[in-house]
Amino acid sequence: MPRIIVGAAIISEGRVLACERALPPEMAGKWEFPGGKVDPGETEVQALVRECQEELGVKVAVGARVGDDISMLNGTAVLKVYVATLLNGDQPMPLEHSDLRWLGSAELYSVPWLPADAPIVTALEPLLP
Repeated sequence: MPRIIVGAAIISEGRVLACERALPPEMAGKWEFPGGKVDPGETEVQALVRECQEELGVKVAVGARVGDDISMLNGTAVLKVYVATLLNGDQPMPLEHSDLRWLGSAELYSVPWLPADAPIVTALEPLLP
């Protein structure tokens, strides 16, 4: 069974948060949605809440899925992305990324997305004004 990877499309004020990878070197400079692996005993939502806290220092409310499941790493993992919203007025900090940007619909393709995240960008377009 493939490993489940979850991602958060954090939307605020009509823009989505994009995160620039710092590591590993072959991914550095590419952009992604924050998230990570679902640990044993965790639900996808619990994993996403934990990953956003670890990577960005924020609490999020997880909403609906966006886009389709995306096969990664030669089928050994699958990426599932959810829409999320910030709680308590939290502002994301790049704790594990080299940069963060809020992208409106006109800017969605202004950064080089990781191949796995690119189809989600397309699926997000209808959700942004």
